[in-house]
Amino acid sequence: MDNPMNVAQGVRRGFLPKSRVAVSLLFLMNGFVVGCWAPKIPDFAERLELTKFQLGLMILVFGLGSLTLMPIAGAQIAKHGSHVVSRATAACVLPILLALTVAPNIVTGAIALFLFGGFIGAMDVAMNANAVAVEKSMRRAIMSSCHAFWSLGGLIGSGLGGFVIAKLGVLGHAQLATVLTLVFLVIAWPMILADPPHPDEKKEKTRLPMTPLPWLLGLMALFSMVPEGAVLDWGALYLRQEMNASVALSGFGFAAFSLTMAIMRFAGDLVRDKLGGVKTLRVCTLFAIAGMLIAALAPNAELAIVGFAFCGIGISNMVPIAFSAAGNVPGLKAGIGLSVVTTMGYSGMLVAPSAIGFAAEHVGFSAVFMALPVLLVVVLIFSKLARYADGISGGGH
Repeated sequence: MDNPMNVAQGVRRGFLPKSRVAVSLLFLMNGFVVGCWAPKIPDFAERLELTKFQLGLMILVFGLGSLTLMPIAGAQIAKHGSHVVSRATAACVLPILLALTVAPNIVTGAIALFLFGGFIGAMDVAMNANAVAVEKSMRRAIMSSCHAFWSLGGLIGSGLGGFVIAKLGVLGHAQLATVLTLVFLVIAWPMILADPPHPDEKKEKTRLPMTPLPWLLGLMALFSMVPEGAVLDWGALYLRQEMNASVALSGFGFAAFSLTMAIMRFAGDLVRDKLGGVKTLRVCTLFAIAGMLIAALAPNAELAIVGFAFCGIGISNMVPIAFSAAGNVPGLKAGIGLSVVTTMGYSGMLVAPSAIGFAAEHVGFSAVFMALPVLLVVVLIFSKLARYADGISGGGH
């Protein structure tokens, strides 16, 4: 197998756990910042006097920022290596929550959101590429646990956000979040695995891959992440408006989703090593379909939260499997496969929620959540492609 990012050779054995700690901290930091943003959305909308339609457009701006900078990140990874791009993009993420908190009008708010989406998305491509490099150097699956740290960061950020905002105010919350984010980055910085750049990959980056496989994996990632984006951006509003949940209770929708997702992602690598990528993906997809239907048809907020928790169990390992497969497409450089799949996948999480907001204006969130399992059925149909995710495990299945 073509293995351009295999850095096992010449790497000291003692350094490998550090590289895993570092990439896990990058995922934790990224998830934490996104989690911190979730409870700030109502204040952001209120301060800038945004309607639901305008908030949907703002979320679209966030997504456009990601889709603009993610392919650029893929090219820079090929040129400089994922460790350089991970550090640069993580540093750019640091001041963003403060910028969003003090943005005085819609224009500055939109610019801050564009940069937020851009740097978060670019960092995502870089840290996923670094995770693939660490996987290959360790010759075992770690992608699910890396994504578990992202979910854990999201859980900490969203779970504590409302409480901290109530105690310290929105600016105090942003300041505390920024300091914690800086601490994560300072600890991770010296331990990030230095993977070599791939100048041949840079040339290849100028043209998109002609084989259908990375695009099909991208479609699987896209359809797996639309429901995740729906819960992140609209779960609380659904519980508040259609389930008459209290402010405190409505925050538990994304928290329950993040909690089960984090738990299952920590178990995910073990499950994948036992069952293989294909079977793991199929079981996960069935859980996600069941959870989304429970949330859509629930008679009360409590049962809807249980549905979101089930959905978290399912979606937990769908995306890491797609990303691992993307980094192991035969005959394709890892950075290019990952760039295609992460860009397509995150467009689902970042752009689709704005469309969901527009649709919910007319038919309500319950109907939208009922329609989302159709996308997951498509993932089930293409689940055989998950066999490529098993390529990093050194033939251990």
